Amino acid sequence: MKAASDPIPWLRTLRLIRWPVVTIAALIIGWLVIQSALQIGKETALEAVDRAAGAIEQLGAGFTSTTITETFTAAIPRLGTEGMLLEVAQLEATEIFERRDEKRALYDLVPLGVTVSEIRVPVTYRYHLRLEDRWTLDVKDGICLVHAPAIRPTQPPAIHTAGMEKRIENSWLRFDETQVMEELEQSLTLRLSARAGSPQRIDLVRETCRVRVADFVRSWLLAEGQWGQGRILAVDVLFADEDVRDLESPLPPKG
Repeated sequence: MKAASDPIPWLRTLRLIRWPVVTIAALIIGWLVIQSALQIGKETALEAVDRAAGAIEQLGAGFTSTTITETFTAAIPRLGTEGMLLEVAQLEATEIFERRDEKRALYDLVPLGVTVSEIRVPVTYRYHLRLEDRWTLDVKDGICLVHAPAIRPTQPPAIHTAGMEKRIENSWLRFDETQVMEELEQSLTLRLSARAGSPQRIDLVRETCRVRVADFVRSWLLAEGQWGQGRILAVDVLFADEDVRDLESPLPPKG
């Protein structure tokens, strides 16, 4: 009777090769894991390099519209003068005020005449911007556009009483010309304060204010190392009551 095939040699072979196979598989899996980790690390490192390069490029390019307003606003406390006001213009003028006072008697049936009093007085108006108000700076194509606060009159105006001239015309039936003149004189400060803030007076100093603000911002840009070739080359100023269409061309400040 023929003996059956002995399975033992196959089992013996399997037992001999199973650990080398497991070891090789583990090595392959480990190699794949290491390569994957290295690839992720490589990508992360490249991303970090890209971010650093971008930061360096931005630094070399100077201010952006995102950063310049924040930097300028942060610098205002050390840029500001006492009271945080930036004086931007001064206007000398001779103002004329006239008052006509008519009186009647006997239930307005009898006219007593008209008293006309006039004062001519030299005055100095000053204008400022509040540094604590909202400022916005934008940078594009080497031009810094400054959105500045409104121009405000410094109150009260300076009245030069030494140069004041008075004139009065009085009816022979009136004896109160001194009182009429005093009342007109007492109203000067209030009237001049109103004139100082009028659109007509502010328009007279608007362009002077624009140049003054441009010079102020330019000085700050110089201190920050952001003025010159490859940086900012011109400054334009837009006040709170203006539209960008009102501007004609950028103002290169003096100096």
